[in-house]
Amino acid sequence: MSARRSGYWKPVAAAMFCCGWGGNQFTPLLIMYRQHGLSALAVDSLLGAYVFGLVPGLLMAGGLSDRYGRRPVMIAGTVLSLVASVFLAMGEWGSTWIALGRFLTGIAVAVAMAVGSTWIKELSDLDESGADSGARRATLWLTLGFGVGPGVAGVLAQWGPRPMEVPYLVHVLVALVVVPVLVLGTRAAPTTVPTGAEAGSRFGGARHPRFLRVVIPMAPWIFGSAGVAYAIMPQLVGERLGSWGLPYSTLVTVCTLGAGVLIQPVAGWLDRETSARAVVVSMIVMSMGLAVSAIAATIGSPLVALGAAIVLGAAYGIAVVSGLLELQRMSRPDELAGLTGIYYALAYVGFLVPSVLQLLNAVASYPVLLSGLAVIALLGTAVIARHSRAHLPVTASSAF
Repeated sequence: MSARRSGYWKPVAAAMFCCGWGGNQFTPLLIMYRQHGLSALAVDSLLGAYVFGLVPGLLMAGGLSDRYGRRPVMIAGTVLSLVASVFLAMGEWGSTWIALGRFLTGIAVAVAMAVGSTWIKELSDLDESGADSGARRATLWLTLGFGVGPGVAGVLAQWGPRPMEVPYLVHVLVALVVVPVLVLGTRAAPTTVPTGAEAGSRFGGARHPRFLRVVIPMAPWIFGSAGVAYAIMPQLVGERLGSWGLPYSTLVTVCTLGAGVLIQPVAGWLDRETSARAVVVSMIVMSMGLAVSAIAATIGSPLVALGAAIVLGAAYGIAVVSGLLELQRMSRPDELAGLTGIYYALAYVGFLVPSVLQLLNAVASYPVLLSGLAVIALLGTAVIARHSRAHLPVTASSAF
């Protein structure tokens, strides 16, 4: 096999990195927009505009790529990521531009997740680099984008010029490099899905018993862990940070996702075709991270809160890779993109966790709420462990 043929996945990974950067660069800047006069409701609404593009995109992108091919849909998503940052940089002229930018960002991230993850898996199969290489590569580069984006944006917003514009313009420059790399680097890339397939994603795998009893109980915790880490933790220790709130929020975000990147080789090692071992371990680590979060909320320590975020980031990294590997084993090639979209849509349900905790905080303290989440995670772990070996797509007998 030629080196060129085995490297087709690399331009797609660059595009996923670019879309991930654009998707998360807004997160640490929420404090900045509040300081520039936007109300808490307005900022939360702008944050939520992302979901209105993301969820439909996750459910539709796979079907579009099945019909028209992975390449044109992936190129379109990466271009949308560029355009979204242009609109976000125009936010000083009105919050409507920010809302539009966030909406387009959601679509771009959805394409990266549903189409990029599937395409990298298909292209990685060509270089015979291992059954888990596609999932690890896709998750690695998307997570790197999720981490680098807010890191750069937070630093520029705190210490750079024109903080409402420059962070987004840096991403525009990155996208201007990545788009031609994707276009030129994938011109001859093979596709495993025939062009002209029926419109619409094929969601048959969503009825698979293993999807229902192993993947679904874990999926919302993927971004639920991230939401607790970089939305709740900085808030709980904010009074001790003073003017360092934005840099600390940036640090927590980068460390959370950095842990998610570094732990991914471990996720591949933990994975077994004969059980849900990696999924179970991710949930155990998730419960530990939530328990440390409860301790951080009790004592109000920025250092302990950062430690909790790192543990939750590790849980995120193991969970997202192990879930993708489960999907790849249970789904047919023509339904993988659609099922991946459903998987990530369920994962994004976890971003509702901070809002739910905010509402429940009126009747219970954060230490109590976070402790309750840890218990719920343990219950989910028990459900997954019970079905760890059930309805396996392969026959094997190695021990858990």
